[in-house]
Amino acid sequence: MPEWIERFKPEGWSDTELGLFGIGLTVVTAVGSIVVCALVAVRIPATYFLGDHPPPMWADRHPLVRWPLIVLKNLFGVFLVLIGIIMSFPGVPGQGILTVLMGAMLLDFPGKRKAERWLLRRRGVLTGLNKVRKRYGREPLQLDDPGALATGGEITKNP
Repeated sequence: MPEWIERFKPEGWSDTELGLFGIGLTVVTAVGSIVVCALVAVRIPATYFLGDHPPPMWADRHPLVRWPLIVLKNLFGVFLVLIGIIMSFPGVPGQGILTVLMGAMLLDFPGKRKAERWLLRRRGVLTGLNKVRKRYGREPLQLDDPGALATGGEITKNP
């Protein structure tokens, strides 16, 4: 075993215990990312991606409550984006692109809407999200591209 891993291994753990811990951690993070992505995919409104700006969060709250919530939301978004990037690598379990999308939805940055739409157009992302939404009785996500609408997971032209 590499020496750098040995330094972080808890005292008294064997290689087998460390391996089992790694497998357990992998399974928990994979299942956790799927559950979180599914929960967010089901809870966002079908019209979330329509328009130039997302719906305002906590607009009715006092500024002393709203600003810390916005900061925490952005920090959690950064965390999800980083975890999603890691999960996008081959051999790492989890829903990488979907996790990046969920993290990006939480972040506030210039060009966010364009980036979200770009991620939705990656092969299988919109289809996957809409399949989960359909399973829980939610309508498909709508995109407001010129003349395009997301229906049943595919982008089709409006008649």
